[in-house]
Amino acid sequence: MKIALMDSGIGLLAAAAAVRRLRPDAELVVSCDPASMPWGPHTPEEITARALAVARAAVDLRPDALIVACNTATVHALPALRAALEPGLPVIGTVPAIKPAAAGGGPVAIWATPATTGSSYQRGLIAEFAGSADVTGVPCPGLADAVEHGDEAGIDRAVAAAAALTPPGVRAVVLGCTHYELVADRIRAAVQRPGHPPLVLHGSAGAVAAQALRRIGAEAAPSALPTGTLTVLLAGRPGTLPEPALAYAEGRLLHAVAPAR
Repeated sequence: MKIALMDSGIGLLAAAAAVRRLRPDAELVVSCDPASMPWGPHTPEEITARALAVARAAVDLRPDALIVACNTATVHALPALRAALEPGLPVIGTVPAIKPAAAGGGPVAIWATPATTGSSYQRGLIAEFAGSADVTGVPCPGLADAVEHGDEAGIDRAVAAAAALTPPGVRAVVLGCTHYELVADRIRAAVQRPGHPPLVLHGSAGAVAAQALRRIGAEAAPSALPTGTLTVLLAGRPGTLPEPALAYAEGRLLHAVAPAR
């Protein structure tokens, strides 16, 4: 079983690690282009072209499924990716976990890039899945960039700025960018208010990984022998995980996986 994941940068680590935990025997292919990151400021046409290039590099290795582990690429390029690759290859997009967050009761905040926060896509998801929940969109300028480069001071500044925009009564935070899942503990610590109920964070990595297995008719087998391998593609060329990836638990987990031969 071979699962490919694509993103602009290392935001795909969370979903890749989730697949690894569910199926330690899976062959993983991670395809990204950190030099072109972030994709958000580009036009939808440019994002689609970049996403197709990154995806096709992974598809050349004949995976059984492709996870689009990027909210921005899902927003702008998922229809084009599916048109180009399905039905031969299942393509699984990443959607912010608004529905389960709203179902938990209480006010919800959605942390996302500025482009996603202001998008009709996010407004549509809120209208469709949030029900009567009070939802606040929180733009997080610079956070994905800081995570991508392992910029500790930049992460602290961006998290603090977004926390200041988050209403104090929020019970759940939706992590609307895959990069944010890599610093979930820091987000929780910044938003959790003393005397308030425990804050619940909602990422997408686990659900996306499980959906990829379902699409190919596979079951989770976390106790399987860890015989899986890892292939890293950077701008379509074989490489290794970028150094900043090792600052995160998910990156270290994948770094320990045997490289494909």
